[in-house]
Amino acid sequence: MKDIFNPNTIAEFKTRINTISADSSAQWGKMNVYQMLKHCTENDKMLVGERQFKRLFIGRIFGKMALRSSIKDDAPLSHNSPTHPDLIIKEENGDIEAQKQEWISVLEGFHTKPSSSFENFVHPFFGKMTPAQISTFAYKHIDHHLRQFGA
Repeated sequence: MKDIFNPNTIAEFKTRINTISADSSAQWGKMNVYQMLKHCTENDKMLVGERQFKRLFIGRIFGKMALRSSIKDDAPLSHNSPTHPDLIIKEENGDIEAQKQEWISVLEGFHTKPSSSFENFVHPFFGKMTPAQISTFAYKHIDHHLRQFGA
């Protein structure tokens, strides 16, 4: 599994993000291209510590088991996985190019912040995560949505 904290991984994601355009369409799911870009930006802001979301009760019960299942191997995340309500983007239109640049800027935080800043992270569904778990989940989540739009 590639390491989200590695600058080369971020460079690969930048290249893939920059292939997305307003004409990109989803191969599955309900999001349009703008909603996906905004969703990923907000999710990654959470992972790098720039945003916090309320813990979900259901996550307190099933979160650790779901995390283990999600990151146990190199298989991609399944299509149409549940999304935290605060990460469901209702806006349907926005500046796609600006959103791509904002997401890329947030991605830089994975390798510019010290690894110690990821040690006390608590995901709103999965609960407390190690930096290695954050790396695997972040990589899979980003890859999932880029593949969703053919990037």
